[in-house]
Amino acid sequence: MKYTEIMLRENSLSDKHIIVTGGGSGLGKSMSEVLLKLGAKVLICSRNEEKLKQAVQDLKSATGGQVSYAVCDVRSYEDTQKALDEAVNRFGYVNGLINNAAGNFVSPTERLSAHAFDVIIDIVLKGTKNMTLAAGKYWINNGIKPVSVVNIVTTYAFTGSGYVVPSASAKAGVLAMTRSLAAEWAKYGMRFNAVAPGPFPTKGAWERLLPGELKNKFDPAQRVPLKRVGEHIELANLVSYLISDYSAYINGEVITIDGGEWIYNAGQFNAFDQITPEQWDLLAQLIKSKKKK
Repeated sequence: MKYTEIMLRENSLSDKHIIVTGGGSGLGKSMSEVLLKLGAKVLICSRNEEKLKQAVQDLKSATGGQVSYAVCDVRSYEDTQKALDEAVNRFGYVNGLINNAAGNFVSPTERLSAHAFDVIIDIVLKGTKNMTLAAGKYWINNGIKPVSVVNIVTTYAFTGSGYVVPSASAKAGVLAMTRSLAAEWAKYGMRFNAVAPGPFPTKGAWERLLPGELKNKFDPAQRVPLKRVGEHIELANLVSYLISDYSAYINGEVITIDGGEWIYNAGQFNAFDQITPEQWDLLAQLIKSKKKK
């Protein structure tokens, strides 16, 4: 088996009815495709109805699965409630949620307006809160279990990062929410986990973050020890596992999937892998000569 193939066996998610926020494009759409191929029923939501309609057509064509959509601005609790109601009306019940909707841009923090900062906080942190709270109340009130929630965060949710301070702050909040609810709502049969992806390029997001020649100048693959970026199927496989009952004893975790990027760049001497064998020989000679003195 290759890492570019679906990991779980056919129909592994046949009893799962899942909402995927930000599911109309990019990683959300890729994850939805794999969920559908594994037998899940999926409702995707975002603000752009035209994009959602096209995504539903694409997903139906690729999978033959049961997929629907709801126009939803996750910044509005009322919208998230309507999306949840639509999923329940379509599928009978909902027992899975992937909070994937996000926003981000790279900027020196001093150049940001208060509104620009708020936009990211509202989409990422408030949006995750809105969808999770609406769904959580529904699950508790209707006694639905087991339930699995997967929140898509990022490695800088726990390391921090300059130039994406609104996103780092919001994602850190989502991670804290994940761990807190894993402890509090487990008694209702709910599990909460997070996934922290490294570089998984998507056309829209990466063009906004690294426009023009920047994407060549700051090639993300060069920051990864494996010297490649992630394939969408790799993230989709991990999320599918966490949504499934195969992961029934995993709760409150954040799982990093970044090819070793964050730990490589955190290690003070890891960049020494760029030293050639000849340079190592020279260094060894210099060390020996100093010892003799």
